[in-house]
Amino acid sequence: MVAFCVQVSCTQESPVTEPRQQEIVPGESGTFAKGADVSWLTQMESEGLQFTDKNGTVTECMKLLKEECNVNAIRLRVWVNPAEGWNNADDVLVKARRAASLGLRLMIDFHFSDTWADPAHQQTPAAWVDYDLPQMKTALSSHVKDVLSKLKSFGVTPEWVQIGNETRTGMLWPLGSIDNGDNYAQLTNAGYDTVKDVFPDAKVIVHIDSGNNLGLYTKVFDYMKNKGGKYDLIGMSLYPETGKSKDYVRECVSNITSLSTKYGKSVVICEIGMDYDQPEECRDCISSLIAKGLETGKLEGVFYWEPEAPAGYNEGYGKGCFSSGTPTVALDAFKD
Repeated sequence: MVAFCVQVSCTQESPVTEPRQQEIVPGESGTFAKGADVSWLTQMESEGLQFTDKNGTVTECMKLLKEECNVNAIRLRVWVNPAEGWNNADDVLVKARRAASLGLRLMIDFHFSDTWADPAHQQTPAAWVDYDLPQMKTALSSHVKDVLSKLKSFGVTPEWVQIGNETRTGMLWPLGSIDNGDNYAQLTNAGYDTVKDVFPDAKVIVHIDSGNNLGLYTKVFDYMKNKGGKYDLIGMSLYPETGKSKDYVRECVSNITSLSTKYGKSVVICEIGMDYDQPEECRDCISSLIAKGLETGKLEGVFYWEPEAPAGYNEGYGKGCFSSGTPTVALDAFKD
């Protein structure tokens, strides 16, 4: 692999900054992704949280995930205009450049909101609330282009880009609701086309939750088929309940086979997580999902959601898999 450096001046609006010059180390594009979403990382660092290896040595989190957990890819969420700055375009750039300097591949996850987007929350950014469909498509496209162009200017190339986060009910409500004609598909296509304009080889993902529930997926992807929605990969979230992980894996793998057969698309698990106090079950769950998913020939990767988060972080997240800043055995599944 050949590493190269880029020098581009940039005004950082992130709450943190990175050196203006960083070496870019190409990752192993196209191999199975063993990933982690660490979007909270810069915020955690600003709060004084640290991460340590098995010997107790303080280590930068992404470096730790790569060296001790065999993580080869990073996922980062993007908010449009978040109140405190975290997850805005420039904060994402800081983390993306750091990942690229470590040879970690990159997934960019556009929420198209100023805050969290999920099946129950697809709040339109405050600056876009009065837009009609043509204006909303333009705003979405401009936002995607702005973020991706910032990455490109620093030599950072994402392998995957999500257009929306857990969008089984649509996005950018109420205009982009799945029940509002073909608006959701048109908005998705506006994002898809913009991604391809900036990074033609990036794989565009439509991502929804509950990877063990086939009916949710057939509703969304039948809609995409009927309305002309464009995407390259099906993205899933999967959060198994304690004691039921084998059932979740069995159902999820069955769905991967069914969906890939019906729609001709492969699948990536964009988010997975289990209760922080069940690391062994979590490890076995992910190991089984990877092994059985690979047998289908249609699973391209698995990303753990915020593994570095301490128990109860950010108003109660309890599915991290570090203990006192050090990885537990949960991510040993990525070492196989």
